Amino acid sequence: MSTAPKAVVLPLADLAAYQEGAIVSRQITKAEAGNVTLFAFDAGQELSEHTAPFDALVHVLDGEAEVRISGQPFLLGAGAAIILPANEPHALRAIQKFKMLLTMIRA
Repeated sequence: MSTAPKAVVLPLADLAAYQEGAIVSRQITKAEAGNVTLFAFDAGQELSEHTAPFDALVHVLDGEAEVRISGQPFLLGAGAAIILPANEPHALRAIQKFKMLLTMIRA
């Protein structure tokens, strides 16, 4: 899938639509130093616990999610953000349908 157009105002939350029983993703931009991806989770959907070799910023744009980092739960609503530390196990679960912007920094 192509990334979003450059030098254009983006209706960010509208770039990925909710789908029943699914997680939808849309890559916004990608570079060697990192990428930005928009996700739309239907209620109850989750990403199971995993690790990543780089820090990542989760910014909730709509709805509500539980983010677990090394077993500790954090409840995030629209406008809230949290940094997922590199190499620490983390998981995400949609308390209600939610959209998030994930910014992965590789450098």
